[in-house]
Amino acid sequence: MARDLMAHEVTRREFLAGAGALVVSFSLAGSLLSQGGAAAAGTPGAAPALPADLAATPTLDSWLKIDSAGNVTVYSGKVDLGQGIGIAFEQIVADELDVSLAQITNLVQGDTALTPNEGYTAGSLSIAQGGMALRYAAATARQYLVGLAAKEFGVDPGQLTVADGVVRAPDGRSVTYGQLIGGHRFNLTVTSPPPLKDPSEYRYVGKPEPRLEIPGIMTGGSPVYIQNLRLPGMLHGRVLRPPSPGAQLLSLDTSRAAKMPGVVKVVRNGSFVGVVAETEWAAIQAVEALRSAAVWGQTNRFVPADQIDTYLRTTAHSDIRELDTGTALPALAKAAVRVKADYSVPYIAHASIGPSCAIAQLHNGNQWTIWSHTQGVYPDQQALSYLLGVPASNIRVIHMEGAGCYGHNGADDVNADAALLAAAVPGRPVRVQWMRADEFQWEPYGSAMSFRLEGGLDASGNLVAWNHDVWTATYSTRPGPPGWLLAGWYLAQPQLPGPAANVGGDRNAVPYYNLANARVYCHYIERSPLRVSAHRTLGAFRNIFAIESFMDELAAAAKADPVAFRLRYLNDPRATAVIQAVTKAAGWNPGPRPSGRGQGFAFTRYENAGAYVATVAEVEVDRATGQVAVRHIYTSVDVGQIINPNGLANQAEGGAIQATSWTLKEQVTWGAQAIESVDWVTYPILTFPEVPEVTVLPIDNPTLPPVGFGEAACVPIGAAIANAVFDATGARVRRLPLTPERVRAALSQA
Repeated sequence: MARDLMAHEVTRREFLAGAGALVVSFSLAGSLLSQGGAAAAGTPGAAPALPADLAATPTLDSWLKIDSAGNVTVYSGKVDLGQGIGIAFEQIVADELDVSLAQITNLVQGDTALTPNEGYTAGSLSIAQGGMALRYAAATARQYLVGLAAKEFGVDPGQLTVADGVVRAPDGRSVTYGQLIGGHRFNLTVTSPPPLKDPSEYRYVGKPEPRLEIPGIMTGGSPVYIQNLRLPGMLHGRVLRPPSPGAQLLSLDTSRAAKMPGVVKVVRNGSFVGVVAETEWAAIQAVEALRSAAVWGQTNRFVPADQIDTYLRTTAHSDIRELDTGTALPALAKAAVRVKADYSVPYIAHASIGPSCAIAQLHNGNQWTIWSHTQGVYPDQQALSYLLGVPASNIRVIHMEGAGCYGHNGADDVNADAALLAAAVPGRPVRVQWMRADEFQWEPYGSAMSFRLEGGLDASGNLVAWNHDVWTATYSTRPGPPGWLLAGWYLAQPQLPGPAANVGGDRNAVPYYNLANARVYCHYIERSPLRVSAHRTLGAFRNIFAIESFMDELAAAAKADPVAFRLRYLNDPRATAVIQAVTKAAGWNPGPRPSGRGQGFAFTRYENAGAYVATVAEVEVDRATGQVAVRHIYTSVDVGQIINPNGLANQAEGGAIQATSWTLKEQVTWGAQAIESVDWVTYPILTFPEVPEVTVLPIDNPTLPPVGFGEAACVPIGAAIANAVFDATGARVRRLPLTPERVRAALSQA
């Protein structure tokens, strides 16, 4: 089913005035909408709670629209970043509203003029938050419409049935949702949870429905990606980047660039310099002319790359207690066997295949429209409000898909570039496309992290003490507050960020295992040498690399099977189930393998409260070259209720492939003043011939609340691969990525 891009162009005022539409924003009076039913997850015995996003925006017109023909439009503040949540949302709504998927004719995601404010699309929370808000909204709308039909027929609502948006009475009379709505307006506000369907009644949830945007992506018939969007009268912009972070523009002769064919305007504000031109190529050529004419004052000095672990551990930091029983250090001192290991993970780029892009337009004097692949249209609206000095209500941010990114890459920064350049040519949209080097040098990275773990075993090989320190920078400098947009740092009156919150480095830092004597501290550094922010999984992939590698080391010290050793410290049946499923499928059989083939295992529960994931990786290691080839990854997952098995499998496969790339290849590199990993040669990623086979083993629990999987899919991969390398060679590599040089060095010491 095709989606009409220009449907985004309807205004909120026009929507609310639409004839024949169900604008459900009413107060839930009486008993009809306060009857129990399935409740949101919460404290046992407590009153049912609405999903948080619906409670924050309880008017149903913010979520749903039904026109006189019975066609449904769904509004979501969560956005599709390639994870395929759009079809999952439609499945949820279709089931609870009792319409067919074909009747959901439009899904509007992330538009500050049309959709609810659901903050960022992040943390694998789209289904758990946005999806559940839509489920309760749809159930509420269905209940209200059934109530209207019951009044019309003069029967009890319980006697009516609904299918495909048609309400039927026992005597055969029927009425459609469209007929019930007519041209009237309804004010309906959700104040309590409506009854939800039993999962056995679902028609679409749990079924592998295909993603609706794929045909457009494959055929190019419509501009699915922001990079492909072209608007009437559109100009092209490019920004001149400094040679190093923080450099100041001392002088610039713009005369040659300004006279070049196709150049409309050269824009300068302090050290921010850009070009607006009739064509993209003209803009590129003009920026190169400006580059040769610019004189910069550079003051940046990076911490040497080979000293980053020392820097993380010794620079000023805040100490956050994650877990401390008070008995870990005494128990460690009494242990029969003590094991100690240090691990580290480098700065990792988002490495989006398509560099960031945005289009901005200033119109009607002081009104702005921004087309963007930001993960938070409302936070970005607020950040742009600070940057441009206009009320947030004057700025409309419309989400479009980008070419792939989970986390905070350059999407928000390129919005700022486009807006500043569009201000110089009112009335005409300006498209800014970053170059590859822009993306690699200027996006915020996932922070480097350093770990020190100590464990103690008793004489019987039981784990009796755990001591764990993590050093990291924050994982959130997302825009919203003033100063978090790159362009603002270089203005004549710079907008600089305040202190970052200590966020994300602690994700999955506390082991999910039952540990009687445990101490875990997260040490957040106050100043990161490189710009950092949200990167897929935040600290979880890194923490689990360290924790699950160390669990393998403890199992080896205890002379125990690595899986059996872990199971001693798990009393969660769902954890046991995913572990048993994946080891059975993989034919778990670890042990010395002189052939260089090995298996490795890792387990996690995402954020210790979300998806369960168990992984077995199979690798081959060439001892002569140190080259690691990942041949097969088995992943068993429990996300509670599965909305769309296709989406789950896509996320499992994509997560496994991306995390394999992180594990084997990816690291940001830099010199004294500037980032040096600027292209696919200096920042290599996994190639198609290197992609492992991925086997996905889902465990469906349809009566349990659904949780997200997009980030969880990545988390155990690095540890499983590293453990497989140890199984294949007897060599332990504790620093990512597992480059041939590091593997050879570990082999020489094994």
